[in-house]
Amino acid sequence: MAIPLRKLNEIEKLRTANIAVAKTLNYLKENVKAGMTLKEVDAMGEEFLDNLNARPSFKGLYGFPNAICTSLNEVIIHGIPSDVVLKEGDILGIDIGTEIDGWYGDAAITMPIGKISKEDEDLIACAKDSLYHAIDSIHEGMRFKELSKLIEDFIVSRGYQPLVRFCGHGIGKKPHDEPEIPNYIGNGKTNSGPKIKNGMVFCLEPMICQKEREPVILDNKWDVISEDGLRGSHYEHTVAVINGKAVILSTVD
Repeated sequence: MAIPLRKLNEIEKLRTANIAVAKTLNYLKENVKAGMTLKEVDAMGEEFLDNLNARPSFKGLYGFPNAICTSLNEVIIHGIPSDVVLKEGDILGIDIGTEIDGWYGDAAITMPIGKISKEDEDLIACAKDSLYHAIDSIHEGMRFKELSKLIEDFIVSRGYQPLVRFCGHGIGKKPHDEPEIPNYIGNGKTNSGPKIKNGMVFCLEPMICQKEREPVILDNKWDVISEDGLRGSHYEHTVAVINGKAVILSTVD
């Protein structure tokens, strides 16, 4: 399947959907505190999205039951909001998708709950830093496999492992589109596969494990942890390739 190339006016529509994500993530980062339940975080985020006239695109997607993924501590991605109460020292991944006028947005952060350990600060920094390193490295003509290798090398250089079997993805008129963008290179070869072109829009989302990169899906069929059972982290942006470079759409100036 061909990777869609978006016109500038289409990229602006995608930017609108992604700005709603960014505003909601910023709002939650400022207001989520110890003592709240994950369901309360989800409800707070959904209400904020509604006030922005943005549909929470995760709700009902593939059967996901809530508006927001709330991935707590050992849960790296796809956490279902529950009655679990946040406490000081937790780390919380928040992943949000939106749809506005048929165009989609998607981004994620991992945030501290109060004061956290230096180890958890480093874990979160690996996800965030590997994401921005990848975005800064993108250029027209680069292969997506080169990008995957670059992300993997950065994560490993920090002493962590990328979660496997899950990946970044294209986005546009659908929440998930071509291409798939793993945070690792399977066969070690980077000189094959599609090249990055102007007009492509996609989500990069490093998912960080501490020791083991194999995933385990919990009994609720959604929450994903690492085989090592240790805390993980996750960051994501939607980017568009404009004039040969990646521009972040999921941000608020």
